[in-house]
Amino acid sequence: MATTGLPESISSDLSRVTQSLQMLAPRWNVWVLLTMSEKPLRYREIKGALPWLPDGQLHPRLVRLVDSGLLERTEFEPQDVLYGLSVRGRELLPVLGVIATWGGRHLEKETVLDPATGHRVPKAVPRAQDVEDTIALIAPRQATPILWALRIRGTSSAKALAATAMPDRHLTNVYEPLNRLAEDFLVTKDREGRVELTAAGRDLAPVYRALSAWAAGAPLTEAASHPVWAPEPEQPRDRPAMWAATQPRIPAVLTTQTRATWKPGDPFFSDTTTVIRPAGAAATGGRTR
Repeated sequence: MATTGLPESISSDLSRVTQSLQMLAPRWNVWVLLTMSEKPLRYREIKGALPWLPDGQLHPRLVRLVDSGLLERTEFEPQDVLYGLSVRGRELLPVLGVIATWGGRHLEKETVLDPATGHRVPKAVPRAQDVEDTIALIAPRQATPILWALRIRGTSSAKALAATAMPDRHLTNVYEPLNRLAEDFLVTKDREGRVELTAAGRDLAPVYRALSAWAAGAPLTEAASHPVWAPEPEQPRDRPAMWAATQPRIPAVLTTQTRATWKPGDPFFSDTTTVIRPAGAAATGGRTR
């Protein structure tokens, strides 16, 4: 269990949630699980539903999902194997639905021309992609501990945040994950270096409540009483909503772009470094998918 400065009960809960995210985070795992959401499938049927995954990528994922207890494997003959969701896997489906809802609401989307209206509208995104892209934002090391610490502390300095989220590591280690969370519009930093959750970050509450309940083996109906992410009164939004960013999932022509970075001792962004972004990414919308 990762060391935090949080109370033991909250730290244990956080550890279960981060372990659950790590189980789901490998690319295409969610696609594999949702492919079997309606009924068990034979290997050849799964392969037909996910044709972009060759045997060398699909089979190891199935093995790991079986080992993690999310899938069950029934072998009739060496070339006739049936895979289906386990009880824990089926219990996970409503949680994935909550995650997909957040992704559909907050993740940046390409637009396409609607021939009926002549207007550009957000491009439809598969439910599995919404889930996978959301997990890609909150699964990286230290991302979720920082978000939980900010939920508890409210507005915080980086130093106080590091002491809460990662007390066993040097203060400077907090800046890289904070920069990433800021780029993904989950946290915001002012010129005095104070950090707080954005509206999109606060809206992760249902996601973390659902993950916490599932990881503890509790029904989702008990999730509303979560000690950290319990529902809070509706607050008026005094600034335009911004898309949260997500890593691209398809090959793209790459271009270089400079972005500001946050360095230890700086009150705000003060230096630049070159990063890779897909060509055509919106200047104010973060990485497109």
